[in-house]
Amino acid sequence: MRIEKDGLGEAALPDEALYGLQSLRARDNFALDYRKTNPRLIYAMATVKKAAARTYERLKTPAASGRSGVYGAIIQACDRILAGEADAMFIVDALQGGAGTSTNMNVNEVIANLALGILGESPGRYDIIHPLDDVNRGQSTNDVYPTALRIAAIEFLRELSKACAALQEALQRKEQEFQDIPKLGRTELMDAVPLTLGAEFGAYAQAIARDRWRLYKIEERLRQVNLGGAAVGLSSDPLSRKYRFTVIEELRELTGMGLAAAEYPMDLTQNADVLVEVSGLLKALAVNLMKISRDLRLMNSGPHGGLGEISLAPLQAGSTIMPGKVNPVIPEMTVQVALRVLANDTAVSSAASLGEFELNAFVPLIADALLESLSLLCRAVPLFRAKCVELIRAEPDRCAQLLNASWAFAAAYVPRLGYEKVRIIIEENRGDPAKIKAALEAALVS
Repeated sequence: MRIEKDGLGEAALPDEALYGLQSLRARDNFALDYRKTNPRLIYAMATVKKAAARTYERLKTPAASGRSGVYGAIIQACDRILAGEADAMFIVDALQGGAGTSTNMNVNEVIANLALGILGESPGRYDIIHPLDDVNRGQSTNDVYPTALRIAAIEFLRELSKACAALQEALQRKEQEFQDIPKLGRTELMDAVPLTLGAEFGAYAQAIARDRWRLYKIEERLRQVNLGGAAVGLSSDPLSRKYRFTVIEELRELTGMGLAAAEYPMDLTQNADVLVEVSGLLKALAVNLMKISRDLRLMNSGPHGGLGEISLAPLQAGSTIMPGKVNPVIPEMTVQVALRVLANDTAVSSAASLGEFELNAFVPLIADALLESLSLLCRAVPLFRAKCVELIRAEPDRCAQLLNASWAFAAAYVPRLGYEKVRIIIEENRGDPAKIKAALEAALVS
């Protein structure tokens, strides 16, 4: 065991622990047993720390201890984190007080101790590499955390935009495949007018196309970062201006993203409205996925007591008591993912509204909820496409049967006969489609 001390006291840590005293305290203080900080956020923070170390090397800034090779070791330590070698060392719960300070300290300590090992030193030798004076130099949680969150969100958004593009294309293929299958259109779950099954899928494709475009465009707002702004967007470090623009240049190179220094860093430190906007677009996608999933579930209902206009692929047994029953499990999963995204959007919006003055203390909830929504959608959309949409089979005979059993065709006579006359003919013939059709035709020639 090793002993680490600070102004609040001391604690023993396992010799092999790469986290330090601050991480240990945070783990115990926020012992919610909920879930740890999202790994994508951890990796993005490590990328920010790597960019900072590369910047100080580039600016020939000496380490706090004066020892050479410190920033090179920090860079190597970040690479090891990005390779997944230290995942078990990130021990802090996602929901935490302090606006993300504990996650930042956890990352700082793990990097410092990994870097010490690279230099042949033991964990805890902070006189050689210090978590704050070296790893966190020129930074604050208040600029590192939001910057990392934006990087993680952009990574997810790019993945999700591609998944939406593939789903849109799958729906368009079904539009073409089903374009010649007439069916009954419905409004408010009641018989309406004839259309084609292909037209319905074309409408679904259009909705997802809008989602795809919105997700693609929102990246522009996320590319502005407040890195270099320190605590409130106004760094007091005399090297801050040179550091700020150099570190963002390094970060652009490391991430391949067109990141730019915020024109007014204090804005991004104070305000989380851009993250609310992103969450809102995820909500819009979730709403569309839920609508499409519920439609497919209804059209698939049966096989004998429901609509049965389409057949979804049978993926698993649907009941422990009713043999042969198969459920529409992928649309049901997708609806549940969508509901979680809607709930997360409420959390993001509420937390963003609770910031005071120069900082929002509740950004950990914003990060956790937003990244969960992104992660779930990145997995759910491809599953919905591959296991549901692409495997849908039309049932043309059933579509024709339901269409022919309705008087949906009657609306086409309204322009020539008038609404009231058509209504009376329907009522007089008691909804019998054959009699209604004959009466309407007779009325046209009379």
